[in-house]
Amino acid sequence: MARPSVPVIALTGYLGAGKTTVLNHLLRAPGARLGVVVNDFGDIGVDAALVSGQVDEPASVAGGCLCCLPDAGALVPALERLTRPRLGLDAVIIEASGIAEPPQLARLIRSLPWRRTRFGGLIDVVDVVNQAATVDTGAAPPARYGAATLVVLTKTDLLDPGGRQAVVERLTARVRARNPRATVVVADHGRIDPLLVADVSGSVAGIQGEAVQDELPLAEVSRQERQEREPGCAHHAHVVTVPAPGHVDPGSLADLLEDLPTGVYRLKGVLALAGGGSRRGRPREVVVNVVAGRAHLEDGPAGALQHGLVAIGPHLDTEAVRSRLQAALCSARAPDPAGPARLERIRRRGRGL
Repeated sequence: MARPSVPVIALTGYLGAGKTTVLNHLLRAPGARLGVVVNDFGDIGVDAALVSGQVDEPASVAGGCLCCLPDAGALVPALERLTRPRLGLDAVIIEASGIAEPPQLARLIRSLPWRRTRFGGLIDVVDVVNQAATVDTGAAPPARYGAATLVVLTKTDLLDPGGRQAVVERLTARVRARNPRATVVVADHGRIDPLLVADVSGSVAGIQGEAVQDELPLAEVSRQERQEREPGCAHHAHVVTVPAPGHVDPGSLADLLEDLPTGVYRLKGVLALAGGGSRRGRPREVVVNVVAGRAHLEDGPAGALQHGLVAIGPHLDTEAVRSRLQAALCSARAPDPAGPARLERIRRRGRGL
């Protein structure tokens, strides 16, 4: 069975914002299967030496800032190695130089020339103490906020407790003014829920809740237990899992992808499409991956054991999200004749076509 494409995730932030701290937290997550590309600015790989944890496959791109390169050529050798199917990595994270420009880096990743990868989001790490003096200095919010899918606020512990919430709300408003789709989270000492970034658990829960080993993990095992043990832990995401009882109308799926439930940062799963063609007598199956409203669709493994969707976000109204997903997957309306064409347009947009 062919593996789905590997998400490539950019990790950006100004010098000293805490990118490596965030990265190391992700790498230490149990079951992490992450590849790392470190953009060493210069000829000596200093930054790569700071990365610790479970680095399955490290790589380094030295000699200049990635965002200044004319094309993705310098990235290709590293990503070709990291996305080989036999490695089985869940994601590749590119830790950019502190002087990198996030919009250019996002465009660079989206321009990667082969189908083994997909854009998995851009995480911008924001130092709440120094941001106004270093990055966010103008009347309008900086363009980097517009490229981010996830904004991670660090060093909030250094703020005066009485004014901490006001600073967080001001920065959140600045981000949202430039990018309403961006998700903003506060990271206590660089800790964010790895599930906001990628599936990093080697043993996962299936769509019905049983423990399985699967090519497309649908939820991290023990998620509910962790939330019960640490109900006040701000860096845990909420997860809503909804099985698909049958074939899904492409038009209903297109409606969902074009108008995600509030608070959903990631949406993923495998679905069998009604009237969507077939392969060897089976209904067409599609792998759905959405990050911050940007959908990526690809043909799924024929005869997948699990059909359904998983929604992930730090601030979900779980019942409202569950209701929306159930409505999309169990639609009783007449099939939309234009549904397959709408899904194809969404697929092409996701590939930048």
